[in-house]
Amino acid sequence: MRKSQRIRCVAAYALAALSAVALVACGDKKAEGGAPPPPEVGVVTVTPSPVAVVNELPGRLEGVRTAEVRARVEGIVLSRNYTEGGEVKAGQVMFRIDPAPYQATLASAQAALQRAEANAVSARLKADRYKPLVAVNAVSKQEYDDAVASAGQANADVASAKAAVRTAQINLGYTTVTAPISGRAGRALVTEGALVGKGEATKLALVEQVDPMWVTFTQPASEVTRLRRAIESGMVKGMNGGARVHLYVEDGREYEQTGKLLFSDMTVDPTTGAITLRAQFPNPKRELLSGTFVRVKIEQGVDENALTVPQRALIRGAQGASVMVVGTDGNVATVPVKAPQAIGDSWVVTEGLKGGEKVIVEGLQKVKVGAPAKAVPFKPAGASAPAAATASAPAAPASAPKAEGPQQAKSDARQG
Repeated sequence: MRKSQRIRCVAAYALAALSAVALVACGDKKAEGGAPPPPEVGVVTVTPSPVAVVNELPGRLEGVRTAEVRARVEGIVLSRNYTEGGEVKAGQVMFRIDPAPYQATLASAQAALQRAEANAVSARLKADRYKPLVAVNAVSKQEYDDAVASAGQANADVASAKAAVRTAQINLGYTTVTAPISGRAGRALVTEGALVGKGEATKLALVEQVDPMWVTFTQPASEVTRLRRAIESGMVKGMNGGARVHLYVEDGREYEQTGKLLFSDMTVDPTTGAITLRAQFPNPKRELLSGTFVRVKIEQGVDENALTVPQRALIRGAQGASVMVVGTDGNVATVPVKAPQAIGDSWVVTEGLKGGEKVIVEGLQKVKVGAPAKAVPFKPAGASAPAAATASAPAAPASAPKAEGPQQAKSDARQG
């Protein structure tokens, strides 16, 4: 009996010991399974930096000079003397009009001039002969006056004949149609054998100077006024040597040459509320074509204290743009912002941030507004990969004891 009581006591003590061990183990597991640590997020600290003030606007290309080649005399086109779509030099022959009628007109005018000059000589000699005869009353004063008047009229006829000759020469010259400017000549608007110049100066072709090229665009007057005020207040630094202009063609590609702003109009268009501007671009390869619609980015100043955030940090929704920041208390907050301009892979923030904020760039999906987060400096993917590999390397050995724990317990149980 005593032996069975002793066994019962030992069993009771063993059960109590096991219960204590179980309670301790549960307490340890509960401690280990407490509140998880705050998620780690990559942040950038917003700091002021100089950024160009850029406006993107639509525009249209046009040649710096455009000339219409027209027939200035009437006649039949004999030949076209240029390559359509090719380059021509100022004064180069482009068309020839039948000169025969104008050659005949010139010959007639020259003959009339000779006749007038002969009459003028005769009239002058007659007046010279009458002059001494008047003194001796051999001829009347009236006859002398008539001779002098006839000489003057003959001289006027000579001048008129000379003008007619000059007109005939000019018209004959117009039968050879030349390029008024250097540039690229378009297609011929008439063919050989066509009658041109009858009642009007017929348009024959178009020549356009395409190097350099102009791009004309408009900018809202409110933006121009706001920029001028910012420059006057010192918030924005004006561009020394004029604003630089970048051009983007229809396929979105940036044109390799940088342009310069030539002028901005002094008046505002009352129908659009915009100001017309014009920029000039070199076009040595003839890549730019007149009439093409393009987009321009014009650098009109430099904001010395601009605030920028990476593009991936900006969140756009129905309420507008915003960023998520880790506050001084370590909690996540949403800040509404205005970011109207993109520079490279960043957005320029004009409202919402003051500088010094820690903006979340990486790990946005892991945080909630009002919840704590651990802010670490954001590193690009290329730079952060090695660090991540190094940080995760010790994790495998550290987990080994956890894997061995149950096996060791089973071994101890067997031994027991």
